[in-house]
Amino acid sequence: MTLENQPEVLRYTAFSADPAGGNPAGGNPAGGNPAGVVLDASGLDEERMLAVAAELGYSESAFLTERTGEGAYTIRYFSPKAEVPFCGHATVATALALAERDGPGELEFATPVGRVPVTVVREGGELRATLTSVAPHVEETAAADLAEALAALDWAATDLDPALPPRIAFAGARHLVLAAATRERLADLDYDFARLEALMHRLDLTTLQLVWREGPDLFHVRDPFPVGGVVEDPATGAAAAAFGAYARELGLVPETAVLTLHQGADMGRPGTLTVELRAGDARVRVGGTGTRID
Repeated sequence: MTLENQPEVLRYTAFSADPAGGNPAGGNPAGGNPAGVVLDASGLDEERMLAVAAELGYSESAFLTERTGEGAYTIRYFSPKAEVPFCGHATVATALALAERDGPGELEFATPVGRVPVTVVREGGELRATLTSVAPHVEETAAADLAEALAALDWAATDLDPALPPRIAFAGARHLVLAAATRERLADLDYDFARLEALMHRLDLTTLQLVWREGPDLFHVRDPFPVGGVVEDPATGAAAAAFGAYARELGLVPETAVLTLHQGADMGRPGTLTVELRAGDARVRVGGTGTRID
């Protein structure tokens, strides 16, 4: 690709607001989860998209390739190592980039796992994007797979919160949900990268959603992401959607609920994800603010 045909790569961070940390607005480029955004990737093949994502080194980057006949944006997601089926924070980052260019409103993305609507509004001078997931599902975790995950994490079975049993949850991507019994257990994350990566490939997992419940609708989360080539994801929209489905499926929250997930503080990138559940709608809504990284 010649120099003049190089794509414009934007850099945004999503879910960067952290009210608990004194940053109620989303304009903190040092918070949340960074993503690369290419608003016109029509001239890029898979190899070039992967190269752009690897060069950026963010957990994922998003590429808009074309518009469908219904006006949806066709979007693809790449980690530094491979294409992934869905990425929440890169979807939010892309929606914010489009809103800054074209104004807030209703968007729809044609993702590899299905259509994902996104609403962007302006609140107090900040843009806020809320995605609506594809239909989720939750499944049991095999005892042997749980044992291997705990061994890779160097967690004991007693480190788990028995009130939040392990499950694999999907809302666009598969995540193994494991609940820590204490905040200290969640904060102390030092795992076997290769061992966990191998297990995740075998189970087709995108991340592990490690959670600690502080209150009825307040959670702290962390997401190891070795299959993407990074140790940890700072703010994970797809996992947040999957967790919302998990919490509803297990009856941990009411059928209609708004959950707050704090993520990234343990790695120096604090952020907040809002998870909304609605009665009569199986889909999960995940929202947050963000900002462009200069």
